[in-house]
Amino acid sequence: MNFNKAEFYTSYGLFKQIPKSDKLEIAFSGRSNVGKSSLINKILNRKSLARVSSMPGKTVTINFYTVDNIYFADLPGYGYAKVSKSEKQRWAGLVEGYLADDRNLQLVFQLIDFRHPPTADDIMMVNFLIDNEIPFVVVLTKADKLTKNERAKRREALLTELPCAEDIHIVEFSAQNGEGADELRAIIEEVSEIDR
Repeated sequence: MNFNKAEFYTSYGLFKQIPKSDKLEIAFSGRSNVGKSSLINKILNRKSLARVSSMPGKTVTINFYTVDNIYFADLPGYGYAKVSKSEKQRWAGLVEGYLADDRNLQLVFQLIDFRHPPTADDIMMVNFLIDNEIPFVVVLTKADKLTKNERAKRREALLTELPCAEDIHIVEFSAQNGEGADELRAIIEEVSEIDR
């Protein structure tokens, strides 16, 4: 798979706008500012294919990128307090509609900030993926911000913080130094082979 040939495809702000999937899809989910766009850029060897912002709640649409025979779906971040109730409802309808739809969704990368315990929204999302039998991998972002000792403590804590933690494939990732990027690319390649 040629990750360097990735292109922005399109974005949708309402679930009803999204056409049926005609390619295999991999979605990226996580709270606002967890680093979804940075992760997508790192995997695709691009600096600014996915727009990165220090302002939480910047991605308000589902943005689709295309690579070979796959769509990457960058879901809008959840849990950002400073948006209106109607905006939160639109977001919920968009994301829940997407995840519950009969799509060719092969995998969700569920991003969680390694530095902190998973939020209530993170736990809710993991439970949703488990309950709906959607295959997923947890990606612990901002790994470079932790010392070796802090990482060990967070790993230990996650075993009790995350539901079914011992059964979940977890990847530690840093957009700064690229740690975990090769493993994520390998997972994507493996998933894309299943569909052929």
